[in-house]
Amino acid sequence: MKMRSFTAGISLMLLFFIFIPAVHADSGKTYEVGANNLNVRTAPSHSAQVIGQLNDGDRVVVFQKAFGWVQTYYGGQEAWVASQFLYPANGQSNANSGSATVSNSTPEKITVTATEVRIRTGPGTNHDIIGYTSNGDTYNLVKSTNNWNKVVLGDGSSGWIAGWLTDHSNGNSPAPKNDTNNSNSTSNNDTEPKSSNPANGSLEGYNIVLDPGHGGKDPGAIGIGGVFEKNVIMNTVDNVARELRAAGATVILTRDNDYFLSLEERVDLSNAYNTHAFISLHYNAYPILGINGFSTHFYAGGKNRQLATDIQSGLRQNTSLYSRGIMQSDYHVLRENSDLAVLVELGFITNPNDLATARTNAYQNNAADGIVQGLLNYFNE
Repeated sequence: MKMRSFTAGISLMLLFFIFIPAVHADSGKTYEVGANNLNVRTAPSHSAQVIGQLNDGDRVVVFQKAFGWVQTYYGGQEAWVASQFLYPANGQSNANSGSATVSNSTPEKITVTATEVRIRTGPGTNHDIIGYTSNGDTYNLVKSTNNWNKVVLGDGSSGWIAGWLTDHSNGNSPAPKNDTNNSNSTSNNDTEPKSSNPANGSLEGYNIVLDPGHGGKDPGAIGIGGVFEKNVIMNTVDNVARELRAAGATVILTRDNDYFLSLEERVDLSNAYNTHAFISLHYNAYPILGINGFSTHFYAGGKNRQLATDIQSGLRQNTSLYSRGIMQSDYHVLRENSDLAVLVELGFITNPNDLATARTNAYQNNAADGIVQGLLNYFNE
């Protein structure tokens, strides 16, 4: 009897070690970020509090790994980052070499010393403007490059401010002669009245995740002539992405080719970014050939419903297919998404007219225009 109890105890211990996910130290290895607007969280979970963002090229020192996350330090506190967006930094052993952005020390602060200073997407006056700041405003400094300072903004995203317009100027690059609002020249000037902000009426500063449905081993709906939804959708997505970028948006694709991606992975990718809107794009199917038209779906009311309404309206004004309206639907990529999210069915590939129309460049361009118009209406209301 005792032998049986001992054997049972050993078995339980083995099961415990087999099924508990491994968590191990990574000896302070340095990794480089391979994405923009990557969220830094307080715990290894997409529902944990966001305490900052990292961008492409930033470096982190990893101390342990768990559940698809890595643990590092951010602003002096323990922090976690999704591991699939990191890769080993070549020839680096710690985050103090190069342009380290995550460390166990308190970040340095900088103060703006001019009025109406532009905040840009990169270190130079050739980069897009994403906002404005003014004399006395203070930010946490991420890093400095060629007399430009990368800072953490109020919403957790990052931006660049000219060093000569702050109390942190390294003098590596000469400051423009004209750097105040009184200047008649704006080519080298990085201050300007807010009324001249080109982001008004555009999608500049917004991160849009486009999710092409299905892919790889999952063909999606099968239409007339055996056409696969996964193939029809990619051409449309390419057009939508191009139009969104032309409107100033930063576009993130959940997949950019024909490969399988689980629903969970699509949602995880959206949650890992500082996402302003997640749009899943599909084509529909139904056994009755006469069923046709496009529709926009949301899971919860409020903002999601409003975005669905604006996108459906934009599509209705720009395309010739029948509008089926907005619908509340229990799709995984909407239900489990912590970001603003909608799913668009752009027509029925089981309907002869819808399929023929969907395959034309004109429809794909018009659908892209409609989605962009819907986003513009939503974010600029």
